[in-house]
Amino acid sequence: MAEQTKGKVNLLERLLPEGLLVDAAWLGAHGYSTSLRRQYVTAGWLDQPTRQVYRRKRGSVGWQQVVVSLQTLLDHDLIVGGRTALELEGFAHYLAKETRMVHLYGPSRPPNWLNKLPVDADFMYHNIGRLFAHPAAKPSCDPNDQLSTPSTAVPSDLLAQPWGQWEWALMLSSPERALLELLDELPARETFHQVDKLVEGLSSLSPRRLENLLHDCRSVKVKRLFFLFADRHEHAWLKHINRKRVDLGRGKRMLVRGGKLSAAYQITVPEDFDGIQ
Repeated sequence: MAEQTKGKVNLLERLLPEGLLVDAAWLGAHGYSTSLRRQYVTAGWLDQPTRQVYRRKRGSVGWQQVVVSLQTLLDHDLIVGGRTALELEGFAHYLAKETRMVHLYGPSRPPNWLNKLPVDADFMYHNIGRLFAHPAAKPSCDPNDQLSTPSTAVPSDLLAQPWGQWEWALMLSSPERALLELLDELPARETFHQVDKLVEGLSSLSPRRLENLLHDCRSVKVKRLFFLFADRHEHAWLKHINRKRVDLGRGKRMLVRGGKLSAAYQITVPEDFDGIQ
């Protein structure tokens, strides 16, 4: 019996890298029963940061290792996007406030235990199908390769950013996709002035990637806002985007109550937002 227990523990060490999280369903699928899980927690072989969630303990729980766990071991089709992706890609200095919100985009919601974990961030889920007609799927990773290299090709509008001591692949939206995701947060959770400063610094975006994303974007609001900000800053990539491929819809959109109307894009913006056509 002791040999069998030792063998199961050794197997778990190979299946579950230190620090990463799995849930009861994952352990059950790999042959670890409720009683065995309880035994491992009592013996200190497993840590239980919240109900139905387990890990081989290594330091505190950070949000990045939570997301890596969701994307790899638990195989959730979730991508870090919007403001969070832009911060990780080095554009945080254009966003005035520090956030403790991790924006996750995917076709279905993450597990309910996510916001019960003891991490210094909250997670906000966004249904990516509402924003894009054909969103890119997250590539798979091989757990036997230390989760560091996606085993399938990474779509052009996603990035695999190495994270942590073992450089696990953290899947993010590209800056082009993250920008459109951020624009979707206007005006409820982002401000025009912060986004304006961000776009001012985005001088090296890919026009082909932007054009394809705009063509696939379902949100008229986001597409109009994109061109409104892009026109203000006249980056070199703008002239390489074929606007005829982008459907801007019809009619006015009131984004800011009591704001002024952009005649070019038929959306309202704050009264103190200068230089709008």
